[in-house]
Amino acid sequence: MSSLLLAWAITAAQVMLGIAMGCATYRVLVGPRAQDRVLGLDTLYVNALLLLLTFGIQTGRTLYFEAALIIALLGFVGTVALAKFLMRGEVIE
Repeated sequence: MSSLLLAWAITAAQVMLGIAMGCATYRVLVGPRAQDRVLGLDTLYVNALLLLLTFGIQTGRTLYFEAALIIALLGFVGTVALAKFLMRGEVIE
């Protein structure tokens, strides 16, 4: 019973993360300001990271966890670079 409940919960989480990724994609494409687009992109990479983690839990393979770690590192660096660009107009001083 508990493995069935876990499988159902992971599938429900994946569906909800897919919906959240769709909403974040809408914000990236339609966002009225650049700050909204950066926030949508940040939300998009966090949701993609979580989706990979749920796939890793579901399959039991470690490759998904390593890919999620790489996405987390690159997403954080990208968000910081975009925020610095929007604040000062340049990334490297």
